[in-house]
Amino acid sequence: MTALMAFTAAAHAEGATCTATAGDKKLAGAAKNSFMKKCETDAKTTCDTQAAEKKLAGAAKNSFVKKCVTDAVGK
Repeated sequence: MTALMAFTAAAHAEGATCTATAGDKKLAGAAKNSFMKKCETDAKTTCDTQAAEKKLAGAAKNSFVKKCVTDAVGK
């Protein structure tokens, strides 16, 4: 799981989004849905960790995590 979080964080840092990665891998249908769900879950975990490191709480944390996940997923 740590490797996946590191991958997601690295992909996010490089600007690659879950949507772009799925497109690059030419995923479609159930495979794309599964990949996107996992990628979004990994992004949320990574963003929650980043929020904790920044000592964010309440509305500031929620706002940060929401934007972080949206940026990582590419919605």
